[in-house]
Order: sequence, then C-alpha cells, then structure tokens
Amino acid sequence: MRKYIQNLLKVNMEEPYGAEWPSEEKIKRQEMVAPEARYIFIKQYLDGFTTECSMNQDAGVEHNHAPCNEGCLVGFVHYRFVLEEELPVVYVYELQMEPSAQGKGLGKFMMQLVEQIACKNQMGAVMLTVQKANTQAMAFYTKLRYVISSTSPSQVDPQIGLEKSYEILCKTFDSEAKSKLEDGDKEL
Repeated sequence: MRKYIQNLLKVNMEEPYGAEWPSEEKIKRQEMVAPEARYIFIKQYLDGFTTECSMNQDAGVEHNHAPCNEGCLVGFVHYRFVLEEELPVVYVYELQMEPSAQGKGLGKFMMQLVEQIACKNQMGAVMLTVQKANTQAMAFYTKLRYVISSTSPSQVDPQIGLEKSYEILCKTFDSEAKSKLEDGDKEL
C-alpha cells in the first residue's frame, strides 16, 4: 500500500513540484506514515467504484487490499485533524487519483466525504495546500468553492507569497473559521 501511494504521488506530483520534488518526496513519505494520518481509498470494480476508510494504528496504515480482479486502487485522500489558527480543522495532505480515474467526479466525491467528516466532527474548515504550478488542481478546488486562506503566504505578505510555490486553500463551515481563515481578522 505504501509503495502504491508513493508511486501515485510521484506520477502526479513530480512535474508540479519541479526541482523541489526530491526534498518534498522525502517529507511526503514521512507524513504518510504519521500516527495521525487518516486515509480513504477508492477502488474500481467491474461494476463501479467503492471507497474504504482506513485509520492509522500504532503499527501503521490499516487497509483492505484486494487483488485487481476484486478491485483495483485508483486513488486516495490523506487527511488529518489539526489546529490551524487555534481552530480545529481537517487538513487534506493529499488527494491523488490515477490519471485514468481523473475527470470522472471521484475527486469531487472524495472531497465531499472529507467535508462531511469535518462537519460531523465539528471542525471549522477543510484546508489544503496546492502548488501554484498545478493549475488543474487550483481550478478543481476553486470549482468546489475553496478560497485562498488568509494564512496563505500570498495573503500574509504578498512579497513572500511571490517567492513561495504554493497557496493554502480553505472552505469554512462557521463564522469563527471564516473570520480567522478567510477574512484574516486575527484575534490575539
């Protein structure tokens, strides 16, 4: 499973990260096995798709892996419950789909699942980081009504934002999260 995730990350992310990929790949490998990492996997079957939720345990990622004739993995979302600006949020670390599974509504479905998880657990928002060079991902999240967060480097300091290769996006679910993560009104 770990090798599958690493390979899919490389296929989808090496180009958007460019020269930064070798160091980013090391970071992503560490993030994916952290105890707080949560996953939802999506499999394709001859008669459609299904999702499987997996939680990290002390021993690593718990998963049900079937041979391809019983269902092939075509993507996953990796998320965590974290604090951002002292607010509980769900942070999406990765949403990755096989190239053959892209454009079929599965990524949108996975993000809707994550948003439901966030709401059911009374999280203030869903947040994620997107490479600026990944224009398809930026368009995808914009279509899902994610906005550039006030915590994104481009919003904190436009000069620093120009130097950074990424944006932090969010979708908020309550007024406190909106004021801290979208509007930038920070209370001290």
